[in-house]
Amino acid sequence: MLGKRGVTLLIPGGGTAHSRFAIPFIVDECSTCTIHPNTNLAELVDRAKLIIRDEAPMMHRYYFEALDRTLRDVLRHRNNGRLDIPFGGKVVVLGGDFRQILPVMPKATRPDIVHASINSSPLWSHCEMLTLTTNMRLLHGSSSKDFHERKDFSEWVLAIGDGSIGEENDEHIEVQILEDLLIHCSGDPIAPMIQCIYPSLLMNMHDISFFQDRAILTPKNVTVEDINEYVMSLIPGEEITYLSCDSPLANPSMVNRPDDVHTQEFLNTITASDLPNHKIKIKVGVPIMLLRNLDQSAGLCNGTRLIITKMGRYVLEGKMITGSNIGDKVYIPRLTLEPSDTRIPFKFQRRQFPISTCFAMTINKSQGQSPKEIVVYHPQPVFSHCQLYVAISRVTSMSGLKILMTNENGRSMSSTSNVVYKEVFRNLPN
Repeated sequence: MLGKRGVTLLIPGGGTAHSRFAIPFIVDECSTCTIHPNTNLAELVDRAKLIIRDEAPMMHRYYFEALDRTLRDVLRHRNNGRLDIPFGGKVVVLGGDFRQILPVMPKATRPDIVHASINSSPLWSHCEMLTLTTNMRLLHGSSSKDFHERKDFSEWVLAIGDGSIGEENDEHIEVQILEDLLIHCSGDPIAPMIQCIYPSLLMNMHDISFFQDRAILTPKNVTVEDINEYVMSLIPGEEITYLSCDSPLANPSMVNRPDDVHTQEFLNTITASDLPNHKIKIKVGVPIMLLRNLDQSAGLCNGTRLIITKMGRYVLEGKMITGSNIGDKVYIPRLTLEPSDTRIPFKFQRRQFPISTCFAMTINKSQGQSPKEIVVYHPQPVFSHCQLYVAISRVTSMSGLKILMTNENGRSMSSTSNVVYKEVFRNLPN
């Protein structure tokens, strides 16, 4: 079973589609995967009876078209002219929810994002659609006493995802949040939010389940960093700052020229979603999240959360708090990483620990996680399709969800904007 970080974290033996099928990270309408017909990987693909690809709506359609193109070619070569049919005749199950976040495309327009979805691909006409109707996250294991309450909450969550409640205004839908879910404040919003989600923080620092079951979700990275820095300041103990070593990847003759603007100081200022920051501050007992896949068999994948237990100069020791290897002690080295963000017009590399602190995380990064308690913090409205739905659907019960929305003056509000691209549902079953 293949997917993004969610499946890789939760399913023993699960892996990422990129690593299994050698899919390039940057794709276009002509891309193919690096699978050669006379290799062990080609033989594995040939023998496979079923390929399950989770979180399909999150991926650009070009990834699936590249895989389709490759499977047709490889299997035709290995089987002396097998019929040129989708995915080479293999049964491929595409799992996912179009209410979740669609392919992330920096600076893309709404039509661009909808066009990039898998159901805009020519392959979609060959798909048979099956629908799951029960919210197992909410309703599984519920008693008869709270079944109806959970069912009502489940229907409200789905209505948020469908964009069927609230008043439409341009591309946004103004939604009134249920009063029982709101956190109210009239001043600094971070302090009451921390007290709500991390009560008795210092007393519970050494309890793995304390951080495992809790999270703060917010739309933007800049807000995540503010929250993480604030909570870090509350924790006693030695704080160590790790600085990255950044260097340009250019023709050696161009480096160290007087007019070279890509100095190390300049590179230190660059932030990207798939890169750790130049400066990372951590303490023993602090929860962190991996930003890259290190060892899938050990559960060390992009999105894995850990607690720092020791801090060395070149290696960090941590204890896993998510996935199928909870409690395992692991070691995290520094890595030399290159950003995949195409908006950066030059190449450079950063040597740093592939981590970030995670008292708070972005809504996008929370997909695949299922904490029991979350606070959704909206100092600014959501800005992409179904971010609000993803945030409120992370918890396993209504009692585990609290929402804090503030205006420019820090005062709490009871309504927020929801963004739903309804045209993406056009060719889906009702």
